[in-house]
Amino acid sequence: MDPDMAALAGTAGTTLVTLLTTETWQGIRGRFVSLWQRARPDRAPAIADELDASREELLNAQATGDNEAEAELGAEWQGRIRRLLTAHPELADELRSMLDELAPGATAAPTVTQHATASGNARVYQAGRDMRIGGGAEGP
Repeated sequence: MDPDMAALAGTAGTTLVTLLTTETWQGIRGRFVSLWQRARPDRAPAIADELDASREELLNAQATGDNEAEAELGAEWQGRIRRLLTAHPELADELRSMLDELAPGATAAPTVTQHATASGNARVYQAGRDMRIGGGAEGP
């Protein structure tokens, strides 16, 4: 297998297992299943079940202090993804794109731009968060 494809499979497997116990899990699960759906529709339901089983296994391992389970699951999913890419190299670009979106910093909060115009005696107050106007005796 091409070394770049092997590295991609490794990164994907590690990323997948890292995200098993996060709040974004359902969306990530769906995206990985969709890769198999396009390449091997017959295997997609089984992959969905295997992802769910891996999630449960990792949650149980974390609860019991099993520090080896995450690495083992990562290696297992790296192998599955490597085999998928070997049989269907056309999925590599989509997988790279997905991993780029999941990279740290890719989910940064959007930038908000505010614009206001005042004329005459008008006042404009803008804030990115809480704002208190007035001289009341209330505390923060």
